[in-house]
Amino acid sequence: MAQSRSTQPDRPSPFAGSSEPSIPDATLRRFSGFVEARDTGRSLRKRCPRSSLARWEVVPDRTSALDLILSQERGRLQALIPERHRRMAASPFAYFRATALPMAADLSTTPSTGLIVEACGDAHIGNFGGYRSPESALVFDLNDFDEVARGPWEWDVKRMVSSVAVCARSRGFGAATAHDAALACAAAYREAMAYFAHQGALSIWHTHVDVQGLLDALSADASKKERRQVAKGLAAAFAKDNSRAFRKLVEGEGADRRIVFDPPAIVPLDRFLPAGDVERFPRSLAELFSAYRSSLAPENRGLIDRYAYVGAALKVVGVGSVGMRNWVVALSGRQVDDPLVLQFKEAGESCLSRYTGLAPRYRGGERVVRGQRLMQATGDVLLGWADVPVPGAPGRSFYVRQLWDWKATVDLDAIDADTLALYGELCAWTLARAHARSGDRGAIAGYLGTSDAADRALCAFAEAYAEQNECDYRVFMDHVAGAAGTGKGEAS
Repeated sequence: MAQSRSTQPDRPSPFAGSSEPSIPDATLRRFSGFVEARDTGRSLRKRCPRSSLARWEVVPDRTSALDLILSQERGRLQALIPERHRRMAASPFAYFRATALPMAADLSTTPSTGLIVEACGDAHIGNFGGYRSPESALVFDLNDFDEVARGPWEWDVKRMVSSVAVCARSRGFGAATAHDAALACAAAYREAMAYFAHQGALSIWHTHVDVQGLLDALSADASKKERRQVAKGLAAAFAKDNSRAFRKLVEGEGADRRIVFDPPAIVPLDRFLPAGDVERFPRSLAELFSAYRSSLAPENRGLIDRYAYVGAALKVVGVGSVGMRNWVVALSGRQVDDPLVLQFKEAGESCLSRYTGLAPRYRGGERVVRGQRLMQATGDVLLGWADVPVPGAPGRSFYVRQLWDWKATVDLDAIDADTLALYGELCAWTLARAHARSGDRGAIAGYLGTSDAADRALCAFAEAYAEQNECDYRVFMDHVAGAAGTGKGEAS
Protein backbone atom coordinates (compact mmCIF):
# COMPACT_ATOMS: atom_id res chain seq x y z
CA MET A 1 0.00 0.00 0.00
CA ALA A 2 1.27 3.44 -0.89
CA GLN A 3 1.82 5.61 2.12
CA SER A 4 1.93 9.39 2.37
CA ARG A 5 5.47 10.21 3.40
CA SER A 6 6.68 13.05 5.59
CA THR A 7 8.52 15.70 3.65
CA GLN A 8 12.26 16.17 3.92
CA PRO A 9 12.82 19.53 2.20
CA ASP A 10 16.54 18.99 1.70
CA ARG A 11 16.03 15.58 0.09
CA PRO A 12 16.43 15.79 -3.70
CA SER A 13 13.48 14.43 -5.62
CA PRO A 14 14.11 10.96 -7.10
CA PHE A 15 12.96 12.40 -10.43
CA ALA A 16 15.23 15.45 -10.41
CA GLY A 17 17.38 15.89 -13.48
CA SER A 18 19.84 18.17 -11.70
CA SER A 19 22.64 17.10 -9.38
CA GLU A 20 22.83 20.53 -7.73
CA PRO A 21 22.67 20.13 -3.93
CA SER A 22 19.74 21.64 -2.05
CA ILE A 23 20.21 24.73 0.10
CA PRO A 24 20.11 24.14 3.87
CA ASP A 25 17.22 25.66 5.82
CA ALA A 26 19.62 27.74 7.91
CA THR A 27 20.83 29.50 4.80
CA LEU A 28 17.35 30.07 3.39
CA ARG A 29 16.04 31.53 6.61
CA ARG A 30 18.46 34.42 6.28
CA PHE A 31 16.19 35.66 3.53
CA SER A 32 12.94 37.11 4.79
CA GLY A 33 11.21 36.45 1.45
CA PHE A 34 11.31 32.70 1.99
CA VAL A 35 9.82 32.93 5.47
CA GLU A 36 7.16 35.40 4.35
CA ALA A 37 6.13 33.19 1.43
CA ARG A 38 5.90 30.11 3.64
CA ASP A 39 3.94 31.98 6.31
CA THR A 40 1.62 33.44 3.67
CA GLY A 41 0.82 29.91 2.51
CA ARG A 42 0.19 28.74 6.06
CA SER A 43 -2.12 31.68 6.75
CA LEU A 44 -4.29 30.71 3.79
CA ARG A 45 -5.38 27.60 5.68
CA LYS A 46 -7.70 29.82 7.77
CA ARG A 47 -9.66 30.91 4.71
CA CYS A 48 -9.25 27.66 2.79
CA PRO A 49 -8.52 24.76 5.17
CA ARG A 50 -6.61 21.90 3.61
CA SER A 51 -9.52 19.60 4.44
CA SER A 52 -11.73 21.74 2.16
CA LEU A 53 -9.74 20.49 -0.84
CA ALA A 54 -11.76 17.29 -0.48
CA ARG A 55 -15.05 19.03 -1.06
CA TRP A 56 -17.06 18.03 -4.10
CA GLU A 57 -20.79 18.46 -4.47
CA VAL A 58 -23.02 19.19 -7.42
CA VAL A 59 -24.28 22.75 -7.16
CA PRO A 60 -28.02 23.21 -7.81
CA ASP A 61 -27.54 25.25 -11.00
CA ARG A 62 -24.73 23.09 -12.43
CA THR A 63 -24.60 23.09 -16.23
CA SER A 64 -24.42 19.45 -17.21
CA ALA A 65 -21.14 18.10 -18.56
CA LEU A 66 -22.99 16.95 -21.68
CA ASP A 67 -24.33 20.43 -22.41
CA LEU A 68 -20.85 21.91 -22.07
CA ILE A 69 -19.35 19.25 -24.34
CA LEU A 70 -21.99 19.85 -27.01
CA SER A 71 -21.59 23.63 -26.78
CA GLN A 72 -17.84 23.23 -27.24
CA GLU A 73 -18.40 21.28 -30.45
CA ARG A 74 -20.47 23.90 -32.27
CA GLY A 75 -17.47 25.66 -33.78
CA ARG A 76 -15.68 22.46 -34.80
CA LEU A 77 -15.67 20.49 -38.03
CA GLN A 78 -19.04 18.79 -37.79
CA ALA A 79 -18.04 15.85 -39.98
CA LEU A 80 -15.57 14.80 -37.26
CA ILE A 81 -17.91 15.00 -34.27
CA PRO A 82 -19.03 11.34 -34.60
CA GLU A 83 -15.36 10.33 -34.53
CA ARG A 84 -14.82 12.45 -31.41
CA HIS A 85 -17.76 10.76 -29.70
CA ARG A 86 -16.55 7.33 -30.78
CA ARG A 87 -13.19 7.95 -29.13
CA MET A 88 -14.76 9.41 -25.98
CA ALA A 89 -17.07 6.42 -25.67
CA ALA A 90 -14.16 3.94 -25.44
CA SER A 91 -14.02 4.10 -21.61
CA PRO A 92 -14.66 6.43 -18.67
CA PHE A 93 -10.99 7.46 -18.84
CA ALA A 94 -11.20 8.21 -22.58
CA TYR A 95 -14.27 10.32 -21.81
CA PHE A 96 -12.42 12.07 -18.96
CA ARG A 97 -9.70 13.14 -21.39
CA ALA A 98 -12.26 15.29 -23.23
CA THR A 99 -13.76 16.97 -20.15
CA ALA A 100 -11.36 19.82 -19.44
CA LEU A 101 -14.18 22.33 -19.92
CA PRO A 102 -16.81 20.61 -17.71
CA MET A 103 -14.22 20.01 -15.00
CA ALA A 104 -13.07 23.64 -15.07
CA ALA A 105 -16.70 24.63 -14.56
CA ASP A 106 -16.96 22.22 -11.62
CA LEU A 107 -13.65 23.32 -10.09
CA SER A 108 -14.80 26.93 -10.15
CA THR A 109 -17.38 25.99 -7.48
CA THR A 110 -14.76 24.52 -5.10
CA PRO A 111 -12.64 26.29 -2.44
CA SER A 112 -9.34 27.81 -3.60
CA THR A 113 -6.32 29.38 -1.94
CA GLY A 114 -6.17 32.10 -4.58
CA LEU A 115 -2.54 31.30 -5.43
CA ILE A 116 -2.19 31.65 -9.20
CA VAL A 117 0.25 29.84 -11.50
CA GLU A 118 0.60 29.29 -15.21
CA ALA A 119 -1.74 26.30 -15.26
CA CYS A 120 -1.95 23.55 -17.85
CA GLY A 121 -5.75 23.48 -17.67
CA ASP A 122 -5.84 19.82 -18.72
CA ALA A 123 -3.21 18.18 -16.52
CA HIS A 124 -4.43 14.59 -16.68
CA ILE A 125 -1.82 11.85 -16.79
CA GLY A 126 -2.42 11.20 -20.48
CA ASN A 127 -0.99 14.63 -21.25
CA PHE A 128 2.54 13.84 -20.09
CA GLY A 129 5.21 12.06 -22.09
CA GLY A 130 8.67 12.02 -23.59
CA TYR A 131 10.10 14.03 -26.47
CA ARG A 132 13.46 15.18 -27.79
CA SER A 133 15.15 18.19 -26.25
CA PRO A 134 17.23 20.60 -28.36
CA GLU A 135 20.27 18.74 -26.99
CA SER A 136 18.89 15.44 -28.42
CA ALA A 137 18.07 13.88 -25.07
CA LEU A 138 14.76 12.13 -24.40
CA VAL A 139 13.07 14.18 -21.67
CA PHE A 140 9.76 13.81 -19.83
CA ASP A 141 7.33 16.68 -19.37
CA LEU A 142 3.82 17.97 -19.91
CA ASN A 143 3.06 17.76 -23.62
CA ASP A 144 -0.41 19.27 -24.13
CA PHE A 145 -1.07 22.97 -23.60
CA ASP A 146 -4.31 23.60 -25.51
CA GLU A 147 -5.95 24.94 -22.33
CA VAL A 148 -2.97 26.65 -20.73
CA ALA A 149 -3.72 29.92 -18.90
CA ARG A 150 -3.26 31.57 -15.54
CA GLY A 151 -5.27 29.75 -12.90
CA PRO A 152 -5.31 28.25 -9.40
CA TRP A 153 -2.67 25.58 -8.83
CA GLU A 154 -5.30 23.39 -7.13
CA TRP A 155 -7.27 23.01 -10.35
CA ASP A 156 -4.35 21.37 -12.13
CA VAL A 157 -3.56 19.12 -9.17
CA LYS A 158 -7.16 18.05 -8.70
CA ARG A 159 -7.50 17.15 -12.38
CA MET A 160 -4.23 15.20 -12.28
CA VAL A 161 -5.02 13.23 -9.11
CA SER A 162 -8.55 12.61 -10.37
CA SER A 163 -7.15 11.24 -13.63
CA VAL A 164 -5.16 8.66 -11.64
CA ALA A 165 -8.32 7.55 -9.85
CA VAL A 166 -10.33 7.46 -13.09
CA CYS A 167 -7.61 5.51 -14.90
CA ALA A 168 -7.39 2.98 -12.07
CA ARG A 169 -11.14 2.44 -12.13
CA SER A 170 -11.19 2.14 -15.93
CA ARG A 171 -8.47 -0.51 -15.69
CA GLY A 172 -10.60 -2.48 -13.24
CA PHE A 173 -8.27 -2.05 -10.26
CA GLY A 174 -9.85 -2.31 -6.83
CA ALA A 175 -10.89 0.66 -4.72
CA ALA A 176 -7.87 0.24 -2.42
CA THR A 177 -5.46 0.25 -5.38
CA ALA A 178 -7.08 3.35 -6.87
CA HIS A 179 -6.94 5.08 -3.47
CA ASP A 180 -3.27 4.28 -2.97
CA ALA A 181 -2.30 5.49 -6.45
CA ALA A 182 -4.22 8.76 -6.07
CA LEU A 183 -2.80 9.33 -2.57
CA ALA A 184 0.76 8.71 -3.79
CA CYS A 185 0.22 11.19 -6.64
CA ALA A 186 -1.00 13.91 -4.27
CA ALA A 187 1.86 13.26 -1.84
CA ALA A 188 4.42 13.42 -4.65
CA TYR A 189 3.18 16.88 -5.69
CA ARG A 190 3.40 18.16 -2.11
CA GLU A 191 6.86 16.75 -1.55
CA ALA A 192 8.13 18.03 -4.89
CA MET A 193 6.81 21.53 -4.19
CA ALA A 194 8.52 21.47 -0.77
CA TYR A 195 11.75 20.54 -2.53
CA PHE A 196 11.40 23.31 -5.12
CA ALA A 197 10.57 25.86 -2.42
CA HIS A 198 14.13 25.33 -1.18
CA GLN A 199 15.74 25.70 -4.60
CA GLY A 200 16.92 28.78 -6.42
CA ALA A 201 14.89 30.04 -9.37
CA LEU A 202 17.67 29.30 -11.87
CA SER A 203 18.09 25.77 -10.53
CA ILE A 204 14.37 25.12 -11.04
CA TRP A 205 14.58 26.55 -14.54
CA HIS A 206 17.26 24.04 -15.52
CA THR A 207 15.81 20.99 -13.76
CA HIS A 208 14.23 18.37 -15.99
CA VAL A 209 13.59 14.63 -16.15
CA ASP A 210 16.08 12.80 -18.34
CA VAL A 211 14.23 9.63 -19.36
CA GLN A 212 17.29 7.49 -19.94
CA GLY A 213 18.76 8.43 -16.54
CA LEU A 214 15.43 7.84 -14.81
CA LEU A 215 14.95 4.43 -16.38
CA ASP A 216 18.53 3.45 -15.61
CA ALA A 217 17.91 4.30 -11.95
CA LEU A 218 14.57 2.50 -11.80
CA SER A 219 15.91 -0.60 -13.57
CA ALA A 220 19.02 -0.94 -11.40
CA ASP A 221 17.37 -3.84 -9.55
CA ALA A 222 15.30 -5.05 -12.49
CA SER A 223 15.65 -8.37 -14.24
CA LYS A 224 17.30 -8.76 -17.64
CA LYS A 225 13.87 -9.24 -19.19
CA GLU A 226 12.61 -5.99 -17.68
CA ARG A 227 15.71 -4.14 -18.88
CA ARG A 228 15.15 -5.45 -22.39
CA GLN A 229 11.60 -4.13 -22.23
CA VAL A 230 12.93 -0.72 -21.18
CA ALA A 231 15.44 -0.74 -24.05
CA LYS A 232 12.67 -1.74 -26.46
CA GLY A 233 10.50 1.13 -25.24
CA LEU A 234 13.30 3.64 -25.71
CA ALA A 235 14.03 2.32 -29.18
CA ALA A 236 10.36 2.76 -30.11
CA ALA A 237 10.45 6.35 -28.86
CA PHE A 238 13.60 7.20 -30.81
CA ALA A 239 11.97 5.74 -33.95
CA LYS A 240 9.08 8.21 -33.71
CA ASP A 241 10.83 11.03 -35.52
CA ASN A 242 10.20 13.26 -38.51
CA SER A 243 11.39 10.60 -40.95
CA ARG A 244 8.81 8.11 -39.72
CA ALA A 245 6.08 10.75 -39.60
CA PHE A 246 6.93 11.72 -43.19
CA ARG A 247 6.77 8.07 -44.35
CA LYS A 248 3.35 7.61 -42.76
CA LEU A 249 2.06 10.82 -44.31
CA VAL A 250 3.60 10.82 -47.79
CA GLU A 251 3.64 8.18 -50.51
CA GLY A 252 5.46 8.11 -53.85
CA GLU A 253 8.85 9.49 -54.84
CA GLY A 254 10.18 12.76 -56.20
CA ALA A 255 7.66 14.83 -58.14
CA ASP A 256 5.05 12.08 -57.66
CA ARG A 257 4.97 12.40 -53.89
CA ARG A 258 1.51 12.95 -52.46
CA ILE A 259 -0.26 12.86 -49.11
CA VAL A 260 -1.87 9.52 -48.29
CA PHE A 261 -5.65 9.25 -48.04
CA ASP A 262 -6.52 7.43 -44.82
CA PRO A 263 -9.85 8.79 -43.54
CA PRO A 264 -10.78 9.90 -40.99
CA ALA A 265 -7.21 10.04 -39.61
CA ILE A 266 -5.59 11.71 -42.64
CA VAL A 267 -7.42 13.56 -45.42
CA PRO A 268 -5.32 15.43 -48.04
CA LEU A 269 -6.32 18.99 -48.85
CA ASP A 270 -7.56 18.12 -52.33
CA ARG A 271 -10.01 15.65 -50.74
CA PHE A 272 -11.14 18.08 -48.05
CA LEU A 273 -11.28 21.60 -49.50
CA PRO A 274 -13.36 22.82 -52.44
CA ALA A 275 -11.39 23.09 -55.69
CA GLY A 276 -11.15 26.88 -55.50
CA ASP A 277 -9.78 26.76 -51.97
CA VAL A 278 -7.19 24.14 -52.95
CA GLU A 279 -5.93 26.45 -55.70
CA ARG A 280 -5.67 29.35 -53.26
CA PHE A 281 -4.03 27.28 -50.53
CA PRO A 282 -0.36 27.75 -51.58
CA ARG A 283 -0.77 31.52 -51.24
CA SER A 284 -2.54 31.14 -47.89
CA LEU A 285 0.14 28.72 -46.76
CA ALA A 286 2.86 31.22 -47.64
CA GLU A 287 1.09 33.85 -45.53
CA LEU A 288 0.67 31.35 -42.71
CA PHE A 289 4.34 30.40 -42.80
CA SER A 290 5.37 34.04 -42.82
CA ALA A 291 3.34 34.67 -39.67
CA TYR A 292 4.68 31.48 -38.09
CA ARG A 293 8.27 32.34 -38.99
CA SER A 294 8.04 35.70 -37.25
CA SER A 295 7.01 33.98 -34.00
CA LEU A 296 10.20 31.89 -33.89
CA ALA A 297 13.34 32.93 -32.09
CA PRO A 298 15.51 34.95 -34.53
CA GLU A 299 18.21 32.27 -34.59
CA ASN A 300 15.66 29.62 -35.66
CA ARG A 301 13.96 31.53 -38.48
CA GLY A 302 16.62 30.58 -41.01
CA LEU A 303 16.14 26.93 -40.12
CA ILE A 304 12.58 26.77 -41.46
CA ASP A 305 13.70 28.52 -44.67
CA ARG A 306 15.79 25.46 -45.57
CA TYR A 307 12.65 23.39 -46.24
CA ALA A 308 10.27 23.24 -49.21
CA TYR A 309 6.56 22.39 -49.22
CA VAL A 310 5.51 18.85 -50.21
CA GLY A 311 1.87 18.59 -49.16
CA ALA A 312 -0.68 19.11 -46.41
CA ALA A 313 -3.60 17.25 -44.90
CA LEU A 314 -6.23 17.39 -42.19
CA LYS A 315 -5.20 14.98 -39.41
CA VAL A 316 -7.34 13.74 -36.53
CA VAL A 317 -5.42 13.47 -33.24
CA GLY A 318 -6.20 12.76 -29.60
CA VAL A 319 -9.66 12.64 -28.07
CA GLY A 320 -10.71 16.00 -26.68
CA SER A 321 -9.30 17.98 -29.61
CA VAL A 322 -11.02 15.97 -32.36
CA GLY A 323 -12.96 18.35 -34.59
CA MET A 324 -10.51 21.22 -34.15
CA ARG A 325 -8.72 22.23 -37.35
CA ASN A 326 -5.49 20.31 -37.22
CA TRP A 327 -3.27 20.49 -40.29
CA VAL A 328 -0.09 18.56 -40.89
CA VAL A 329 2.36 19.97 -43.43
CA ALA A 330 5.03 17.76 -44.99
CA LEU A 331 8.30 19.52 -45.89
CA SER A 332 11.58 18.35 -47.32
CA GLY A 333 15.08 19.82 -47.31
CA ARG A 334 15.86 21.99 -50.31
CA GLN A 335 19.26 20.38 -50.91
CA VAL A 336 19.09 16.88 -49.41
CA ASP A 337 16.35 14.41 -48.45
CA ASP A 338 15.62 15.91 -45.05
CA PRO A 339 11.99 15.24 -44.06
CA LEU A 340 10.11 17.44 -41.63
CA VAL A 341 6.45 17.31 -40.62
CA LEU A 342 4.88 20.28 -38.84
CA GLN A 343 1.53 20.30 -37.10
CA PHE A 344 -0.64 23.43 -37.30
CA LYS A 345 -3.22 22.97 -34.55
CA GLU A 346 -6.10 25.35 -34.00
CA ALA A 347 -6.16 27.14 -30.66
CA GLY A 348 -9.20 28.83 -29.21
CA GLU A 349 -10.09 30.18 -25.79
CA SER A 350 -8.75 28.33 -22.75
CA CYS A 351 -11.42 26.59 -20.69
CA LEU A 352 -9.76 28.08 -17.61
CA SER A 353 -10.28 31.66 -18.73
CA ARG A 354 -14.05 31.17 -18.75
CA TYR A 355 -14.11 30.52 -15.02
CA THR A 356 -11.09 32.10 -13.34
CA GLY A 357 -12.08 35.71 -13.95
CA LEU A 358 -8.50 36.37 -15.08
CA ALA A 359 -8.18 38.21 -18.39
CA PRO A 360 -6.03 36.27 -20.87
CA ARG A 361 -2.69 37.87 -21.66
CA TYR A 362 -2.58 36.43 -25.17
CA ARG A 363 -5.02 34.85 -27.59
CA GLY A 364 -5.03 31.56 -29.43
CA GLY A 365 -1.77 30.11 -30.59
CA GLU A 366 0.37 32.73 -28.89
CA ARG A 367 -1.29 31.85 -25.56
CA VAL A 368 -0.46 28.16 -26.05
CA VAL A 369 3.14 28.75 -27.12
CA ARG A 370 3.99 31.25 -24.39
CA GLY A 371 2.37 29.02 -21.77
CA GLN A 372 4.25 25.98 -23.04
CA ARG A 373 7.57 27.81 -23.03
CA LEU A 374 6.94 28.86 -19.43
CA MET A 375 5.85 25.46 -18.11
CA GLN A 376 8.15 23.08 -20.00
CA ALA A 377 11.75 22.68 -18.90
CA THR A 378 12.96 22.42 -22.49
CA GLY A 379 11.07 22.58 -25.74
CA ASP A 380 10.80 22.30 -29.50
CA VAL A 381 12.98 24.84 -31.32
CA LEU A 382 10.32 25.02 -34.05
CA LEU A 383 7.47 25.83 -31.65
CA GLY A 384 5.59 28.91 -32.81
CA TRP A 385 2.19 30.32 -33.71
CA ALA A 386 0.33 31.93 -36.60
CA ASP A 387 -2.93 33.86 -36.82
CA VAL A 388 -5.12 33.66 -39.91
CA PRO A 389 -7.28 36.72 -40.61
CA VAL A 390 -10.86 36.05 -41.70
CA PRO A 391 -12.81 38.98 -43.20
CA GLY A 392 -15.65 40.03 -40.90
CA ALA A 393 -14.66 37.51 -38.21
CA PRO A 394 -12.10 37.18 -35.39
CA GLY A 395 -10.01 34.86 -37.53
CA ARG A 396 -8.34 31.63 -36.55
CA SER A 397 -5.21 31.05 -34.55
CA PHE A 398 -2.84 28.10 -34.68
CA TYR A 399 0.18 26.90 -32.80
CA VAL A 400 2.88 25.04 -34.66
CA ARG A 401 5.20 22.24 -33.58
CA GLN A 402 6.95 19.18 -34.96
CA LEU A 403 4.47 16.33 -35.30
CA TRP A 404 6.74 13.61 -33.93
CA ASP A 405 10.06 14.23 -32.28
CA TRP A 406 11.03 11.10 -30.34
CA LYS A 407 7.50 10.86 -28.99
CA ALA A 408 7.25 8.49 -26.03
CA THR A 409 3.99 7.67 -24.26
CA VAL A 410 2.75 5.22 -21.65
CA ASP A 411 -0.09 2.91 -22.72
CA LEU A 412 -2.61 3.84 -20.04
CA ASP A 413 -5.11 1.33 -21.43
CA ALA A 414 -2.73 -1.50 -20.50
CA ILE A 415 -0.85 -0.06 -17.51
CA ASP A 416 -0.54 -2.23 -14.38
CA ALA A 417 -1.27 -1.02 -10.87
CA ASP A 418 2.34 -0.61 -9.71
CA THR A 419 3.34 1.29 -12.85
CA LEU A 420 0.29 3.55 -12.57
CA ALA A 421 1.27 4.55 -9.03
CA LEU A 422 4.86 5.29 -10.06
CA TYR A 423 3.74 7.11 -13.20
CA GLY A 424 1.33 9.26 -11.21
CA GLU A 425 4.19 10.29 -8.92
CA LEU A 426 6.37 11.18 -11.90
CA CYS A 427 3.59 13.31 -13.41
CA ALA A 428 3.05 15.00 -10.03
CA TRP A 429 6.73 15.89 -9.70
CA THR A 430 6.70 17.28 -13.23
CA LEU A 431 3.59 19.37 -12.61
CA ALA A 432 5.05 20.77 -9.39
CA ARG A 433 8.19 21.83 -11.23
CA ALA A 434 6.07 23.52 -13.92
CA HIS A 435 4.07 25.40 -11.28
CA ALA A 436 7.23 26.37 -9.40
CA ARG A 437 8.50 28.15 -12.51
CA SER A 438 5.64 30.66 -12.51
CA GLY A 439 3.90 30.60 -9.13
CA ASP A 440 4.82 31.37 -5.54
CA ARG A 441 6.41 28.02 -4.73
CA GLY A 442 7.12 28.99 -1.13
CA ALA A 443 3.49 29.93 -0.46
CA ILE A 444 2.15 26.75 -2.11
CA ALA A 445 4.59 24.61 -0.14
CA GLY A 446 3.73 26.48 3.06
CA TYR A 447 0.03 25.89 2.50
CA LEU A 448 0.50 22.17 1.79
CA GLY A 449 2.78 21.71 4.80
CA THR A 450 4.62 18.58 5.86
CA SER A 451 1.74 16.38 7.01
CA ASP A 452 -0.49 14.30 4.74
CA ALA A 453 -3.57 16.48 5.39
CA ALA A 454 -3.64 17.91 1.88
CA ASP A 455 -2.79 14.52 0.34
CA ARG A 456 -5.79 12.89 1.97
CA ALA A 457 -8.09 15.73 0.98
CA LEU A 458 -6.98 15.72 -2.65
CA CYS A 459 -7.34 11.94 -2.76
CA ALA A 460 -10.88 12.17 -1.35
CA PHE A 461 -11.77 14.76 -4.00
CA ALA A 462 -10.33 12.53 -6.73
CA GLU A 463 -12.37 9.54 -5.58
CA ALA A 464 -15.56 11.60 -5.44
CA TYR A 465 -14.91 13.16 -8.83
CA ALA A 466 -14.17 9.74 -10.35
CA GLU A 467 -17.71 8.81 -9.31
CA GLN A 468 -19.01 12.01 -10.89
CA ASN A 469 -17.09 11.25 -14.07
CA GLU A 470 -18.76 7.86 -14.34
CA CYS A 471 -22.20 9.42 -13.85
CA ASP A 472 -21.46 11.99 -16.56
CA TYR A 473 -20.06 9.24 -18.80
CA ARG A 474 -23.33 7.28 -18.56
CA VAL A 475 -25.29 10.41 -19.54
CA PHE A 476 -22.95 10.90 -22.48
CA MET A 477 -23.34 7.28 -23.57
CA ASP A 478 -27.14 7.61 -23.42
CA HIS A 479 -26.84 10.65 -25.68
CA VAL A 480 -24.62 8.77 -28.13
CA ALA A 481 -27.01 5.83 -28.22
CA GLY A 482 -29.98 8.14 -28.71
CA ALA A 483 -28.28 10.02 -31.54
CA ALA A 484 -27.42 6.73 -33.23
CA GLY A 485 -31.03 5.62 -32.90
CA THR A 486 -32.23 8.72 -34.71
CA GLY A 487 -29.78 8.12 -37.55
CA LYS A 488 -27.53 11.11 -36.84
CA GLY A 489 -24.42 9.01 -37.26
CA GLU A 490 -23.16 9.08 -33.68
CA ALA A 491 -20.86 6.37 -32.36
CA SER A 492 -22.36 3.36 -30.71
